[in-house]
Amino acid sequence: MNYVIGDVQGCCVAFERLLAAIDFSPSRDHMVVLGDLVNRGTQNLATLRRLRELGAAATCLLGNHDLHLLAVAHGVSPLGKGDTLKDILDSSDRDAWIEWLREHRLAAFEQGWLMVHAGVVPQWDLQTTLRLAGEVEQHLRGDDMRDFLRVMYGNEPAKWSETLTGNDRLRFTVNVLTRIRFVDHDGTLELKAKEGAGSAPSGHVPWFEAPNRKTEGVPIAFGHWSTLGLINRPDLLSLDTGCVWGGKLSAARIDGGRREVIQVACDQVRRAI
Repeated sequence: MNYVIGDVQGCCVAFERLLAAIDFSPSRDHMVVLGDLVNRGTQNLATLRRLRELGAAATCLLGNHDLHLLAVAHGVSPLGKGDTLKDILDSSDRDAWIEWLREHRLAAFEQGWLMVHAGVVPQWDLQTTLRLAGEVEQHLRGDDMRDFLRVMYGNEPAKWSETLTGNDRLRFTVNVLTRIRFVDHDGTLELKAKEGAGSAPSGHVPWFEAPNRKTEGVPIAFGHWSTLGLINRPDLLSLDTGCVWGGKLSAARIDGGRREVIQVACDQVRRAI
């Protein structure tokens, strides 16, 4: 069976509970974890260990918190007051974990589903999304990773153009794949608003409701947006159901069998930062 799983964020106990609930077997099943593997929860190192133990049975995407861990580990960004990454950073094998993390992807297409951490802009089709994700992945795995991490942060440019090059192109891609929530009528990003879909800033809509979206008709699964909650449509799965904030950890079966969403409670409750 094939599953897609929302943001774990270092909640390893809940993750183990979810694996038990779906009776996950690495020899039989496969999962895609939609990014934000770590941070805010308190069992980050244990979460990475468990995911690595699953080997090829688990495809892990990178979210904004995972990229933040890479930046902190390389001295590019400081720890924030809400970060809970010290168990990884203080680990005797931290370098090995950072190397393991940087090898993961920003987008995947499996079982007919496009999977990303946050979303896409309306100008991107499936192939463009995968191509741009691959460009960022190449820098994360390359010798220039630290230079890339230094220019990764920022809200500009806010609108896609095929003429974007260099750091602007990479930064925009990262912001779309790991941070997007709302866009305006022409796909310009609005990266400050974090509430649910009903609280869209004036003139903006959730990215998946943007008119003329080129991925219309391509089923998409994403996480990142805990205030949005569960969306379970034939062509759209929103699976960040706020585990670390007192919600649930969610998985959905996507292999063409009976659609099933499985949720488990999380014992950790974090204060919003």
